[in-house]
Amino acid sequence: MKATGIVRRIDELGRVVIPKEIRRTLRIREGDPLELFTDRDELMLKKYSPIASVERFAEGTAKSLNEQSGYLAAICDTDTVLSACGQGRKALAGKPLSEEVTGCITARRSYLANKSDGGDILPVTAEGEDYTAQVIVPILAGGDCLGAVILLSLEEGAAMEGSAVKLARLTADIIAKQFE
Repeated sequence: MKATGIVRRIDELGRVVIPKEIRRTLRIREGDPLELFTDRDELMLKKYSPIASVERFAEGTAKSLNEQSGYLAAICDTDTVLSACGQGRKALAGKPLSEEVTGCITARRSYLANKSDGGDILPVTAEGEDYTAQVIVPILAGGDCLGAVILLSLEEGAAMEGSAVKLARLTADIIAKQFE
Protein backbone atom coordinates (compact mmCIF):
# COMPACT_ATOMS: atom_id res chain seq x y z
CA MET A 1 0.00 0.00 0.00
CA LYS A 2 1.29 3.47 -0.89
CA ALA A 3 1.05 6.38 1.56
CA THR A 4 -0.33 9.63 0.12
CA GLY A 5 0.34 11.95 3.06
CA ILE A 6 -3.28 13.14 2.90
CA VAL A 7 -5.27 13.15 6.15
CA ARG A 8 -9.04 13.63 6.32
CA ARG A 9 -11.39 13.80 9.30
CA ILE A 10 -14.66 11.88 9.59
CA ASP A 11 -17.68 14.20 9.85
CA GLU A 12 -20.60 13.78 12.30
CA LEU A 13 -22.40 11.48 9.80
CA GLY A 14 -19.39 9.16 9.43
CA ARG A 15 -18.38 10.47 5.99
CA VAL A 16 -14.88 10.94 4.60
CA VAL A 17 -14.09 12.94 1.46
CA ILE A 18 -11.81 11.19 -1.03
CA PRO A 19 -9.60 13.90 -2.57
CA LYS A 20 -10.25 14.81 -6.20
CA GLU A 21 -6.70 13.85 -7.29
CA ILE A 22 -7.11 10.34 -5.91
CA ARG A 23 -10.60 9.95 -7.43
CA ARG A 24 -9.24 11.05 -10.81
CA THR A 25 -6.21 8.73 -10.62
CA LEU A 26 -8.34 5.73 -9.61
CA ARG A 27 -11.15 6.67 -12.03
CA ILE A 28 -13.74 6.85 -9.25
CA ARG A 29 -16.78 8.84 -10.35
CA GLU A 30 -19.80 10.11 -8.43
CA GLY A 31 -22.20 7.23 -7.83
CA ASP A 32 -19.56 4.48 -8.26
CA PRO A 33 -19.97 1.68 -5.70
CA LEU A 34 -17.03 1.08 -3.35
CA GLU A 35 -16.34 -2.12 -1.45
CA LEU A 36 -15.03 -1.89 2.13
CA PHE A 37 -12.36 -4.23 3.56
CA THR A 38 -10.88 -4.32 7.04
CA ASP A 39 -7.67 -5.88 8.31
CA ARG A 40 -6.90 -5.32 11.99
CA ASP A 41 -6.75 -1.52 12.26
CA GLU A 42 -6.82 -0.78 8.51
CA LEU A 43 -9.78 0.19 6.36
CA MET A 44 -9.44 -0.28 2.60
CA LEU A 45 -11.76 0.95 -0.14
CA LYS A 46 -11.89 -0.75 -3.52
CA LYS A 47 -13.96 0.18 -6.53
CA TYR A 48 -16.62 -2.53 -6.78
CA SER A 49 -16.95 -4.43 -10.05
CA PRO A 50 -19.69 -7.07 -10.16
CA ILE A 51 -18.25 -8.55 -13.36
CA ALA A 52 -14.86 -9.09 -11.68
CA SER A 53 -16.65 -11.49 -9.33
CA VAL A 54 -17.33 -13.80 -12.29
CA GLU A 55 -13.84 -13.52 -13.77
CA ARG A 56 -13.56 -17.23 -14.57
CA PHE A 57 -16.87 -17.02 -16.41
CA ALA A 58 -15.56 -13.98 -18.33
CA GLU A 59 -12.43 -15.92 -19.37
CA GLY A 60 -14.47 -18.81 -20.75
CA THR A 61 -16.88 -16.43 -22.42
CA ALA A 62 -14.08 -14.50 -24.15
CA LYS A 63 -12.56 -17.78 -25.35
CA SER A 64 -15.88 -19.02 -26.77
CA LEU A 65 -16.58 -15.66 -28.39
CA ASN A 66 -13.13 -15.70 -30.02
CA GLU A 67 -13.65 -19.25 -31.31
CA GLN A 68 -17.10 -18.48 -32.71
CA SER A 69 -16.32 -15.10 -34.26
CA GLY A 70 -12.66 -15.44 -35.23
CA TYR A 71 -12.04 -11.97 -33.78
CA LEU A 72 -10.05 -10.82 -30.76
CA ALA A 73 -12.68 -10.88 -27.98
CA ALA A 74 -12.58 -8.94 -24.72
CA ILE A 75 -14.83 -8.77 -21.67
CA CYS A 76 -14.52 -5.54 -19.66
CA ASP A 77 -15.94 -3.90 -16.60
CA THR A 78 -16.38 -0.12 -16.80
CA ASP A 79 -12.66 0.54 -16.24
CA THR A 80 -10.52 -2.46 -17.17
CA VAL A 81 -10.22 -5.30 -19.66
CA LEU A 82 -10.92 -8.32 -17.44
CA SER A 83 -10.31 -11.02 -20.02
CA ALA A 84 -9.21 -11.18 -23.66
CA CYS A 85 -8.76 -14.06 -26.06
CA GLY A 86 -7.34 -14.15 -29.58
CA GLN A 87 -4.42 -12.67 -31.48
CA GLY A 88 -3.29 -9.52 -29.62
CA ARG A 89 -4.84 -10.44 -26.25
CA LYS A 90 -1.67 -9.57 -24.31
CA ALA A 91 -1.98 -5.93 -25.35
CA LEU A 92 -5.43 -5.80 -23.72
CA ALA A 93 -5.71 -8.13 -20.73
CA GLY A 94 -5.66 -6.29 -17.41
CA LYS A 95 -5.21 -2.85 -19.02
CA PRO A 96 -7.36 0.18 -18.17
CA LEU A 97 -9.88 1.23 -20.82
CA SER A 98 -9.45 4.46 -22.77
CA GLU A 99 -11.68 7.43 -21.96
CA GLU A 100 -13.37 7.01 -25.38
CA VAL A 101 -14.43 3.42 -24.71
CA THR A 102 -15.44 4.23 -21.11
CA GLY A 103 -17.61 7.05 -22.48
CA CYS A 104 -19.20 4.72 -25.02
CA ILE A 105 -19.97 2.13 -22.33
CA THR A 106 -21.39 4.60 -19.80
CA ALA A 107 -23.54 6.15 -22.54
CA ARG A 108 -25.07 2.66 -22.85
CA ARG A 109 -24.73 2.55 -26.61
CA SER A 110 -23.29 -0.04 -28.95
CA TYR A 111 -20.53 1.02 -31.32
CA LEU A 112 -19.53 -0.46 -34.69
CA ALA A 113 -16.67 0.87 -36.80
CA ASN A 114 -14.79 -0.43 -39.84
CA LYS A 115 -11.67 1.39 -40.96
CA SER A 116 -12.28 0.12 -44.51
CA ASP A 117 -15.59 2.07 -44.55
CA GLY A 118 -13.96 5.22 -43.13
CA GLY A 119 -15.20 4.57 -39.59
CA ASP A 120 -13.45 5.94 -36.50
CA ILE A 121 -11.84 3.16 -34.49
CA LEU A 122 -11.88 3.99 -30.77
CA PRO A 123 -8.67 3.22 -28.88
CA VAL A 124 -9.51 0.41 -26.45
CA THR A 125 -6.68 1.18 -24.01
CA ALA A 126 -4.44 4.18 -23.47
CA GLU A 127 -1.76 2.58 -25.67
CA GLY A 128 -4.04 3.05 -28.71
CA GLU A 129 -3.65 -0.22 -30.62
CA ASP A 130 -4.13 -0.15 -34.39
CA TYR A 131 -7.32 -2.14 -35.02
CA THR A 132 -9.13 -2.21 -38.35
CA ALA A 133 -12.64 -3.05 -37.13
CA GLN A 134 -14.46 -3.11 -33.80
CA VAL A 135 -17.76 -3.80 -32.09
CA ILE A 136 -18.45 -2.55 -28.55
CA VAL A 137 -21.65 -3.69 -26.82
CA PRO A 138 -22.42 -2.59 -23.23
CA ILE A 139 -23.45 -5.16 -20.62
CA LEU A 140 -26.63 -3.85 -18.95
CA ALA A 141 -28.24 -5.55 -15.96
CA GLY A 142 -30.94 -4.20 -13.70
CA GLY A 143 -30.56 -0.70 -15.15
CA ASP A 144 -26.83 -0.61 -14.39
CA CYS A 145 -24.01 -0.62 -16.91
CA LEU A 146 -21.57 -3.32 -15.76
CA GLY A 147 -19.07 -3.30 -18.62
CA ALA A 148 -18.83 -4.33 -22.26
CA VAL A 149 -18.19 -7.07 -24.77
CA ILE A 150 -15.67 -6.00 -27.41
CA LEU A 151 -14.74 -7.66 -30.71
CA LEU A 152 -11.66 -6.42 -32.59
CA SER A 153 -9.83 -7.19 -35.81
CA LEU A 154 -6.22 -6.52 -36.76
CA GLU A 155 -6.61 -7.78 -40.35
CA GLU A 156 -6.19 -5.21 -43.10
CA GLY A 157 -9.50 -4.43 -44.82
CA ALA A 158 -11.57 -6.32 -42.23
CA ALA A 159 -15.20 -5.34 -41.82
CA MET A 160 -17.40 -6.42 -38.92
CA GLU A 161 -20.80 -7.52 -40.11
CA GLY A 162 -24.21 -7.88 -38.54
CA SER A 163 -23.48 -11.42 -37.37
CA ALA A 164 -20.55 -10.17 -35.24
CA VAL A 165 -22.76 -7.49 -33.69
CA LYS A 166 -25.48 -10.06 -32.93
CA LEU A 167 -22.93 -12.43 -31.38
CA ALA A 168 -21.54 -9.63 -29.17
CA ARG A 169 -25.08 -8.61 -28.13
CA LEU A 170 -25.97 -12.20 -27.30
CA THR A 171 -22.81 -12.53 -25.20
CA ALA A 172 -23.55 -9.26 -23.36
CA ASP A 173 -27.11 -10.49 -22.64
CA ILE A 174 -25.83 -13.83 -21.30
CA ILE A 175 -23.37 -12.09 -18.99
CA ALA A 176 -26.05 -9.64 -17.83
CA LYS A 177 -28.38 -12.54 -16.95
CA GLN A 178 -25.76 -13.72 -14.43
CA PHE A 179 -26.59 -10.60 -12.34
CA GLU A 180 -30.39 -10.65 -12.47
